[in-house]
Amino acid sequence: MDTLASEFLFEMAIEVGAPAVIGPNAYGERRVVPIRGGRFTGPRLSGRILPIGEDALVVGAGGRTLLDVRIVLETADGAAIYVRYHGLRTGPEAVMRRLAAGEAVAPDEYYFRTALIFETGDPRYAWLNDLLAVGIGQRPPSGPVYRVFAIS
Repeated sequence: MDTLASEFLFEMAIEVGAPAVIGPNAYGERRVVPIRGGRFTGPRLSGRILPIGEDALVVGAGGRTLLDVRIVLETADGAAIYVRYHGLRTGPEAVMRRLAAGEAVAPDEYYFRTALIFETGDPRYAWLNDLLAVGIGQRPPSGPVYRVFAIS
């Protein structure tokens, strides 16, 4: 097969805390941001994001940001789902400065994509263990928001 198809899974809004700035390293400035909670809603699963996990960012030249995130979803019917994803947020330097300053920036002014992997022991959601998903992100001042799609 040489084509990709996608299926919308859910939209999630993540609440984050204040970052711990580790400082500059060979790749940029390391920041670790605690996950405080959030919600996700979609046609096949909905629920809350537990206040567990972190977003370990590396912010490089011009505001280019690499994401390394771990979160736990709890579905409305009580299943626990571990999610890890990596991503990239980048765009024109002036736009990235506005994002860093906490301004509201239209999502079409920058690029923000993630690749998600799921783990769960709940048989109702075991299908998640066998797929890769892609998130299309935006970063409003309230915290990151993603539309997540299963890739087949």
